[in-house]
Amino acid sequence: MSASAFPLCWPAHFPRAKYREHGKFKTALPAAIKNVQSSLKLFAADSGKKLEQLVISSNVTLGVDAPADPGVAVYFVWDGLQVCIPVDRYHSVASNLQAIHHILEARRVELRHGTLALVRATFQGFLALPAPGAAVGRDWWRVLDVDRLAVTREGVKDAYRRLASRYHPDKPGGSHQAMAELNAAQEKALQEIYR
Repeated sequence: MSASAFPLCWPAHFPRAKYREHGKFKTALPAAIKNVQSSLKLFAADSGKKLEQLVISSNVTLGVDAPADPGVAVYFVWDGLQVCIPVDRYHSVASNLQAIHHILEARRVELRHGTLALVRATFQGFLALPAPGAAVGRDWWRVLDVDRLAVTREGVKDAYRRLASRYHPDKPGGSHQAMAELNAAQEKALQEIYR
């Protein structure tokens, strides 16, 4: 799975909200994160199936817990399925996370009153396709603009930081697609480079 925690990796097959509303949730951001993590843990226990590779993707970063784009996408692998639950219906990250918590709780209800097959069928709609830009097909060294044979892991990280400051969606000329491609390129490079 090539989703990153920051910036938001929104799945290409889910449309973005045109209009956002104020949620009625009274949950603060730390509690909403805890609720999602708790729901996932309980869901895994209820289903008896392993849940791994959790990524909570958003534009929240150090010092910015109310970004202009409050969307959240929760990625994980459950019972061999790569799943993504994205929500950007509400004006706050905390409300969108709390909505994801309730979506997960609904899957737990399906487990209690239905079958594992029913939950698998429900998750078919949440299958995680590659993050936007991840399947562009450009080589990682071209995306990062580095010499493939001479670059070190630290060089990859430096190139990533330099380009991220240019391509971040909050910057003029930046985009989610460019940032997703950059994230995927760094991940691939760090897997291949051992020095």
